[in-house]
Amino acid sequence: MADTPTASAQRTEQEWRDILSTEEYHVLREAGTERPFSGEYENDPTVGVYTCRACGAELFRSETKFDAACGWPSFYAPLAEDRVRYIKDTTMGMERVEVRCAACDSHMGHVFGGEGFPTPTDLRYCINSISLRLTPDASA
Repeated sequence: MADTPTASAQRTEQEWRDILSTEEYHVLREAGTERPFSGEYENDPTVGVYTCRACGAELFRSETKFDAACGWPSFYAPLAEDRVRYIKDTTMGMERVEVRCAACDSHMGHVFGGEGFPTPTDLRYCINSISLRLTPDASA
């Protein structure tokens, strides 16, 4: 688990505002959440790699994506544990675990455990579509 973003992906907040749309900035840099069932990747069956929309770091693979019917893309594991970092989140009157890109510290979503999904990890990485970019696997 990474503790801080890499120097190559650090930018000033003004630089982030210059390269991200208003909606992307709100979710990625201000830990916002897109409306449920509004994102482009929730039900996308494309095989490939999901990267951070802000910096391009590879975070998730489509093979770990599953339908949690929650309104956001769900994964049961990141590509590797050093690709994401976790932060205790006590906003909204509950305790959750925020998931951020380890490379640039952008907000991805939250991870939940113990929900009973039939996945190898019993974890649900509930990730905002707007935080991701899908690169299709050319060999698929």
